[in-house]
Amino acid sequence: QLQVVESGGGLVQTGGSLLLSCAVPGFTLDYFAIAWFRQAPGKEREGVSCINNSNDSASYADSVKGRFTISRDSVKKMVFLQMDNLRPEDTGHYRCAAGRLMSKCVLQSYEYVYWGRGTQVTVSS
Repeated sequence: QLQVVESGGGLVQTGGSLLLSCAVPGFTLDYFAIAWFRQAPGKEREGVSCINNSNDSASYADSVKGRFTISRDSVKKMVFLQMDNLRPEDTGHYRCAAGRLMSKCVLQSYEYVYWGRGTQVTVSS
């Protein structure tokens, strides 16, 4: 069974850091793209970052470039999102998703088939 399980959310002050983890135990990571999406109350879901696990190419939303870093551990079948210099506008429900392998991953939710239930990130001002 292909499961996606997130962890690592929490409450942090502005300027702080969090590390989100996405466990995908049933996947052969090299054959999938993994992405992080977030949604704040009253707002649409937003793609945050993705990684193409065959070549480690990554994409980031403009709002997080230079602050967030996506990485993977294929042996442990995990993908990580290191979030630094967090801002109140980063607050939201973060979900990890797996989709078909792409030459370069994209931050379009329709490309991702397997979704986790998410983890909450709250950044206080």
